[in-house]
Amino acid sequence: MNTALVIGGTGPTGPYVVNGLVDRGFQVTILHTGRHETDLIGPEVEHIHTDPFNVDKTSADLGNRTFDLAVVMYGRLRDLAQLLRGKVGHFVSIGGVGVYKGFANPDDLFPEGMPVPLRHGSQLVDNQEQFVKLRRIRETEEEVFLVHPEAIHLRYPQLYGPRQLLPREWPIVRRALDKRPFLIVPDGGLTVKSQAWVENAAHATLLAVDRPSAAVGKIYNVSDEELFTIRQIAEIVADELGHSWEIVSLPHEVATSARPLLTSWSSSHRVLDIRATITDLGYRDVVKPETAWRLATQWLADHPLERGGDLEGRLQDPFEYSAEDLQYRAWAECRQRLAAVTWSSPPGYSSAYVGRFANPASD
Repeated sequence: MNTALVIGGTGPTGPYVVNGLVDRGFQVTILHTGRHETDLIGPEVEHIHTDPFNVDKTSADLGNRTFDLAVVMYGRLRDLAQLLRGKVGHFVSIGGVGVYKGFANPDDLFPEGMPVPLRHGSQLVDNQEQFVKLRRIRETEEEVFLVHPEAIHLRYPQLYGPRQLLPREWPIVRRALDKRPFLIVPDGGLTVKSQAWVENAAHATLLAVDRPSAAVGKIYNVSDEELFTIRQIAEIVADELGHSWEIVSLPHEVATSARPLLTSWSSSHRVLDIRATITDLGYRDVVKPETAWRLATQWLADHPLERGGDLEGRLQDPFEYSAEDLQYRAWAECRQRLAAVTWSSPPGYSSAYVGRFANPASD
């Protein structure tokens, strides 16, 4: 029986990966802290409790054991890659997507904002990148392939779904649960960013485990195939919870309450190119994103964050509805003033179907 070591394995995507390996016939060992045990993983899986961020302790607890496969989902990846050198047959690792130049500061690019989609081979952050963490992501990827030239590395985007330590969708879900009559969104709520339902991200990981020959020694972006705007997500959330609200668009510069929805000071799109993931790994969404967003919504409705607790504090959303109401009234007054502006010749839509020269009787 082939053996597999999963470092991590009990986070949002972990049980899907572990159980997928068991289904593939692997004898699975998970190496983790033991702080987040879950009954989603069966008793046939061995546990090694250690600190994956402490390579010396991990080395001592792992000993001289070898494995046919390692899936590194947690811990200090560059150290773990070195530790497992010569001890595993196939190495699959998980990192972040912030490695691309401009990902942290898309408004610094020219033209302003990120292209859609962001090509898989786009320029990565360089040594001048002001965010040290992003430089280290790139350096870690390089280190992985220095010691495991035939590895497959996956870049995870922001995940959504059950058991997230910091569910970014909570600001929308809580407002729907609180029956807010409106939701303020930045720039029409039209921002699109690559995200992945936890089971879809795990599916991509298992495809890398299967080691298609075209994927060996390469890096792949992970994301749902179908992406929704912030506005569309808000509509799905409200519908799932039996609520309806007015979607109010404000310029993102003044849409203060919407900052946690963007998770950035820019409303630029962040859409990753996953064509190589589809062609080389054979990726397809196993759960359609509309269904996934409904499942994520229901999970949070059933497992709500503590109001005013630590996690809400980390989301940096004060849920100060009185201030949002003031913004709404200011917007309503502004809209009335703008609507009162008259035009000697009203601007048109420049559409061949509705323009002044369109022939309504013509096909």
